[in-house]
Amino acid sequence: MSPADLLPDASMVRPYRPPLSQVLRTLGRDVVSTAYLPGDPHLTVGEPVVHDPDDPLEERPGCVLLAVGARAASPATRELLLRAGRHGYHAVVVKDRGADLAPLIEAARQAGVALLVAPEQVPWRQLDALLTAATAGPGEITTTYSAVGMGDLFALANAIASTIGGATCIEDPQGNVLAYSNIPGQEIDEIRKLGILGRKTPKRPTNRSEYSRVFRADGPVGFASLEPGHTPRLATAVRAGSQLLGFIWVLDGTPPVVPDAAQLLEDAGRIAALHMLRARNPSDPQRWQRAETLRALLDGAVSGSAAVARLGLSADTPVVIVAFAPAMPAAEPGTVVASVADLISLGCEAWHNEAVCTTGWGKVYALLPVAPGIPVKDLVRAVTDVAASVRKSTGIGLHAGIGPVVERLADAPVSSGLADRVVRVLAETAAGTARVATDEQVRSRIALLDLAERGGVATQMLAPVRRMLEHDAAHSTTHAATLLSYLDAFGEAARAAAELSVHENTLRYRIRRLQELFDVDLADPAERLVIWLQLRLLHMREEI
Repeated sequence: MSPADLLPDASMVRPYRPPLSQVLRTLGRDVVSTAYLPGDPHLTVGEPVVHDPDDPLEERPGCVLLAVGARAASPATRELLLRAGRHGYHAVVVKDRGADLAPLIEAARQAGVALLVAPEQVPWRQLDALLTAATAGPGEITTTYSAVGMGDLFALANAIASTIGGATCIEDPQGNVLAYSNIPGQEIDEIRKLGILGRKTPKRPTNRSEYSRVFRADGPVGFASLEPGHTPRLATAVRAGSQLLGFIWVLDGTPPVVPDAAQLLEDAGRIAALHMLRARNPSDPQRWQRAETLRALLDGAVSGSAAVARLGLSADTPVVIVAFAPAMPAAEPGTVVASVADLISLGCEAWHNEAVCTTGWGKVYALLPVAPGIPVKDLVRAVTDVAASVRKSTGIGLHAGIGPVVERLADAPVSSGLADRVVRVLAETAAGTARVATDEQVRSRIALLDLAERGGVATQMLAPVRRMLEHDAAHSTTHAATLLSYLDAFGEAARAAAELSVHENTLRYRIRRLQELFDVDLADPAERLVIWLQLRLLHMREEI
């Protein structure tokens, strides 16, 4: 018996330590993967220990060391692994961030410890909670939760309902009911009944705002009764890293929930993440890991060579990035994106089975391998079909921006940057109508965006434009917008009048009047071009 097996009162206890293989199976590769395993097939692990690089390494034999802040390429990290072995740790977790792990693997081999790798997008705090849950012995979290079979969401819903005291429902990001509790005596309202019968949250005017609040919150959120038949409830989002796995809803009816229900629900959310990960399709963990790799590649957090290894594609694979975004403005685009991400993934995988999708920055990004000789029109048709399928299934319209095909996987961020610009152009010009476009189809608008971002609007502002803007600001007139519409229509008064919803003669009068007021010379083609360009750039910056 070692000192680690002594309780504070010096009595002896043999701590529960599950096999590392069991912990890895429980968490899955989407939470932690292996870079090196010692030869012992029966290696066990204890609870996780968070290590600060500025603190001395404490002795915790058999435990898992979380190397927070350690850089995989640093000699200090290799030394930390060797010290962890001398102090009896059985495993060390690092975040590689695209670095070469060969030196760390050699250090782990010398130290006799398992080297585990966590995705960059999984916060250390959540990783600590997940490992704690996965290494906890029977009864250490709660007897109720420990009795639930991994991935049995109906049993989990009953366990949460029993612990917190209210009828519980577990949903996926799209609001589909995955499981619900059935404990006798716990009240359910009409909304919950409809959700259980239809296996999906019924449509209500407040759905979007409620789900947005839960999505944005750092913990559980409470909702009062808003209408007859609507019981107050608590809700929390369930996440693995940056990925939304779903939601837990607990009714606070008759009898009421326990006093510390919010804290208990937060704990339940962490445990539910384990179960929801294991309940997913067996191919999903690999899909999630590839999604996080794509996100890191587009964000510049991993190198192209590291992404090649993780995505399973060759370095010279021609690829294109497609950016999908809600066509209608949303208060919380993240919830809209989360609700359609899986549908987009399925549609893109139908185009190519090696397609990868990820979410971020209010969009869904799809990386599509492109076979040589594929016509652009076929790619546009495939993306259009994906967007149409999402709209048919969810009612959500999407803009889709298709970047250029790049010849190497490492150049995917170039395609992504232009796909983002296409979406931005569509958001400005499509007026809420879902559209699909390539960067070539809107290249002129993209060029204007580039000019605007380089400050082209502010340089050498023409005096007529400056006087027009000052007059509009002082007198609440719309001369600048009128002239821009007229120039956009290439001088066709009927078209511009229809755009502005005024009579054609009214438009002609306004154009004559502003030429007199501000000394605008529309007969000069150079001045006409520069005036239009400056007004267009100002409009893109929402200054007129």
